[in-house]
Amino acid sequence: MIDVAPATFRIGVVGAGRVGAVLAHALRAAGHEVVSAAGESDASRNRMATLLPGVDIDKPSAVARDCDLLLLTVPDDMLPNVVAMLSASGAIHAGQYVVHTSGRHGLGVLAEAISVGAHAIALHPAMTFTGTEVDLPRLHDCVFGVTAEEPERAVAQRLVDDLGGRTMWVPEDRRTLYHAGLAHGANHLVTLVTEAMEILSAAGAADPAGTLRPLLTAALDNALSSGDAALTGPIARGDVNTVAAHLADLQLNAPQALASYVALARATLDRVVTDGRLLPIRAARIRLMLDEAVAPSRQPLL
Repeated sequence: MIDVAPATFRIGVVGAGRVGAVLAHALRAAGHEVVSAAGESDASRNRMATLLPGVDIDKPSAVARDCDLLLLTVPDDMLPNVVAMLSASGAIHAGQYVVHTSGRHGLGVLAEAISVGAHAIALHPAMTFTGTEVDLPRLHDCVFGVTAEEPERAVAQRLVDDLGGRTMWVPEDRRTLYHAGLAHGANHLVTLVTEAMEILSAAGAADPAGTLRPLLTAALDNALSSGDAALTGPIARGDVNTVAAHLADLQLNAPQALASYVALARATLDRVVTDGRLLPIRAARIRLMLDEAVAPSRQPLL
């Protein structure tokens, strides 16, 4: 017998954190029924009260038993245990759709759900979430990294459409690589920008965010459209003395940012040498300075 997916789903949410509450709200607005949700923390319950008013709060096993589409939005490291527990208890059942939102995991983590006859989908929004209504318009045109077998692809596509997003089909064996690209580009960007604001504050900027915003907006747009061709600055130009001055001042006034400055300067140096903009001999002088700046026995650069 072939399972026929309903036109709309009765959705249960396990892990009503920043992602779960927002996605459930959006799916509810698209016509699906959110029947219950599980969330233990005060923050999760407050999100449910704000974004999912009237939805029952229950235990994960009860939530799973009472729905035909189970949305698992728990942290990556918890997901295997949650799937195992709900599958072993019979809460996850045959014919049910089990959808997780982990970027790292694909379908393998849902193997125990599949073994009891459930349909598995990995559906990860390539977006950062606050867990508030601010996130809802951001779902429009958001890319979802989706992994699903052929029988589940139509449902996966429908969910993305209902969320207002765009689908990127990710092969099972490329799932972690996909997530690493997002984490490197977005999570590490937050660290980089925060450190840059700290450096500008140390330089006397009253509004470091306002100082950086137009520059970063232009740099991001240029990088997304042009890649390495968008690189500018002292490394790309081979300005040895400017890089030396940066390193010396960072050591004295913003030492917390020195290691990341050096790491990113090395990566930038490799790219501009590879594309022929910087002669290897000049790059070698810069690389030596970078190495000396973070050497264990380093002395302040003068």
